[in-house]
Amino acid sequence: MNNNLTEKLNGLLLPATTPFDSKGEVDLEALRSNIFAWSRTGITGIVFLGSTGERVHLNEREYLRLIEAGRGATSNDLAYIVGAGQQSTIRTIDEVHLAAHAGADAVLVITPHFYRSAITQQVLFDYYTAVADASPVPVMLYSMPALTTIKLEPETIARLSSHSNIIGVKDSSNDVSGFEETVKICPPHFTIMTGNGTVFLDALKAGATGGILAVGCVAPDVCVEVFRAFREGRVEVADNLQSKLTPLAAAVTTRFGIGGLKAALDLAGYRGGAVRAPLQSPTEDQRAEIVELFKELKETFAQQNSVGTSV
Repeated sequence: MNNNLTEKLNGLLLPATTPFDSKGEVDLEALRSNIFAWSRTGITGIVFLGSTGERVHLNEREYLRLIEAGRGATSNDLAYIVGAGQQSTIRTIDEVHLAAHAGADAVLVITPHFYRSAITQQVLFDYYTAVADASPVPVMLYSMPALTTIKLEPETIARLSSHSNIIGVKDSSNDVSGFEETVKICPPHFTIMTGNGTVFLDALKAGATGGILAVGCVAPDVCVEVFRAFREGRVEVADNLQSKLTPLAAAVTTRFGIGGLKAALDLAGYRGGAVRAPLQSPTEDQRAEIVELFKELKETFAQQNSVGTSV
């Protein structure tokens, strides 16, 4: 196991969005700009081309160009993880090799889901075992039932955790009790991260090593502080920040989707831009709500910093 990589998974990683220009083409300059800005916020890694990165809207050429551009812009001090996963095992293995060749430190592999009635827990075990056996870089499991309707159960994750090339899991559900069970039955060296910003602190309390959070792209400083405050025993600070982080996280994920996240990125001074159809950008009323939620979060964060400075 790569201990250096494992250390970088103890903290906040950002699932980068894919910026598009006014013509709908991939905007590599905007991508680099976002990475450089994020890299100064205390994060420990970047995750490329997962669900937040609109992987399903990209062709293979775009996928490869983005991985290479992201690798060139991401410091070696940060973990550089790339999303992968097609509906067949053989195509997933092909994609994993492509990502590894382009510079990924590890791959985040989502569950197959199209033939959902056939995707049992044993099928998932066999699938991930085959991918990990073939992968030239470490593999992270990715459970995203809100999008796939397929959940990696704690027992399946625990079975897979014994594979020498499977280093962790990103659990994007809001099932805190299931998350806690996963932590309980997996070995201590296995990385267990939450991908749901609405339950970030709850997941940390349940034993998460960190988070891969879409809302972190908008407010990385706040998410980093939630993590640090919890680890340092400043639980009240973490609770206060999480109370304002939760509604914003819900708005820029489940409620208004990636269009909402990209609008919030523009608001926060990053380069969000448009989504690819059929996804849509938020309405004016939705944008106004995002503005208000973001304002409330930043005010709470500023107040907390002011209190901390005066002590």
